[in-house]
Amino acid sequence: MKRILYVIAVVLAVVSRPLPAAEGRETETSGKEVTGKIVLRLMGDSTMADKDLSRQNPERGWGQRLPSHLDTCVTVVNYAQNGRSTRSFVSRGLWDRVKTDLDKGDYLFIQFGHNDSKTDDPERYAPAFGLYTDNLEMFVSHALSVGAKPVVFSPVSRRWFDSRGNLKRDCHGYYPEAARRVAEKFGVPFIDANAITQEWLVSVGDEASRKYYMWIPEGTNPRHPDGKTDNTHTNAAGARRLVELLLPAIAEVIPELSEHIRNYDIVVAKDGSGDFFTVQEAIDASPYYSKVETSIHIRPGVYREKVTVPANRQKIHLTGDDARTTVISWGDYALKPDFHGIPMGTSATSTVFVYGDDFLAENLTIENTAGEGKEIAQACAVTVDADRVAFLGCRFKANQDTIYTYGKGQRQYFGNCLIEGTTDFIFGASTAWFENCTILSRKDSYITAASTPENESFGYVFRSCRLEAAEGVTAVYLGRPWRPYARTVFIDCTMGSHIRPEGWHDWNKEYAEKTAFYAEYGSSGPGASPGTRVKWSHRLKKKDLAEYVPEKVLDAGSEIDKNGESVPVKWFFADRIFR
Repeated sequence: MKRILYVIAVVLAVVSRPLPAAEGRETETSGKEVTGKIVLRLMGDSTMADKDLSRQNPERGWGQRLPSHLDTCVTVVNYAQNGRSTRSFVSRGLWDRVKTDLDKGDYLFIQFGHNDSKTDDPERYAPAFGLYTDNLEMFVSHALSVGAKPVVFSPVSRRWFDSRGNLKRDCHGYYPEAARRVAEKFGVPFIDANAITQEWLVSVGDEASRKYYMWIPEGTNPRHPDGKTDNTHTNAAGARRLVELLLPAIAEVIPELSEHIRNYDIVVAKDGSGDFFTVQEAIDASPYYSKVETSIHIRPGVYREKVTVPANRQKIHLTGDDARTTVISWGDYALKPDFHGIPMGTSATSTVFVYGDDFLAENLTIENTAGEGKEIAQACAVTVDADRVAFLGCRFKANQDTIYTYGKGQRQYFGNCLIEGTTDFIFGASTAWFENCTILSRKDSYITAASTPENESFGYVFRSCRLEAAEGVTAVYLGRPWRPYARTVFIDCTMGSHIRPEGWHDWNKEYAEKTAFYAEYGSSGPGASPGTRVKWSHRLKKKDLAEYVPEKVLDAGSEIDKNGESVPVKWFFADRIFR
């Protein structure tokens, strides 16, 4: 059911909403930077090609979608273009580009046939057992001569059903067989994409398969206001499906590719290679109150949007390849006038709001770009008002109030993260564990401002973190109590010289000196200075450390059920967090 809901959401989004103009789309493929250790070069026609994203074009080729199913160890360079046959691929100079770029060890995917059969077009027509075969042999022969590894594909099937719902299987005539014979002659891999896609089309049927193709109802897409019926070209959902169908066969003939295949429920990509262009669309397409994980992969890019994970979207897993290249960015601030001209306030400023329980984010940057100044005040990067939330390998960048751990009785985990800000840039009421994080102060001010509720055993715990400062920053407090019972503990943390000798501030609330709990253990570095800390702070003893482990602080260990037996933790992503 989850997959069905997802597919429907993808199709509706693709055919009904305006698409953004192309952002940085390459029209000249030759010379594209190759960063992966495995290089796949693709040559073919429109069913494989990257599509222009301008003018709200919903069409996608399967080669355009392919990178979203592979990790960063694989580079995909797509030379395929609309309307090309083996003949016109040569005459238009595209084959010359491929020859220039093709290196030893590269894989060359070759897929033609749709346009070679056009007998009424002298520029493109190439008989199956004539020029088509000759051209394929030329492509394969050259690839082998330079040490590349060609893979020959038959063309993907057309979606041709008759009036009785039977698929027309001879839509490509002799071209699939001709392609097979060329592969056999040279002893190179052959993937029968025609047979693979036909098997799928038959299993799905006429009506159900339409939503994967360019079947656009009238009045739903500005590019095709009168609608469109196209049984050859796929939309975003269809391109995804073709890749899912072809990848097992591709991995079988390229075994080294297997470990680099990634399967996500939803992919977000600014270049059109995913299911959606924005993170919010992907979250909105996720199932309600899911009992299983919904994995959303965000491809590299800066996503200028404000994102909300609603309370009814649970078990969301957002992941990027690298936090340095995958950024969610916005710039609201507390004094910014809202729709009514009233300052929006701190609570509305975050770039990302998390309200759905059991949320996990990995390898992302979340930033608030509002800047700093009296006219700006607070400007949060993320607000977390949910339980069992974790961030791994993420970067949080803002100024005042970077991370707002909002909810009372809620638990959050931050592992191997960079958190930077100016004043009170980690603040709130939740219980939160920070492991191996870099805490970067960008101003002489305060790091934490906990508002731990009374009777809570734990507030903020920083374990094995590195406290660093921007140039010119020399006087920073570890924390001050936003509320009287604030609890913050630093264990085995390395503290730079910017940490003030007294360590803690009472926020001019003398009563908080009796109720707040600020403590350290094993601090090191020039900012450790245990002999000069304020008298009302605490130094933990070694025996106390048994209580300061994630499983106890976050109540994430085994639990005792009503029968008195130990049961697994309730954290949904526990196996990926508590390692």
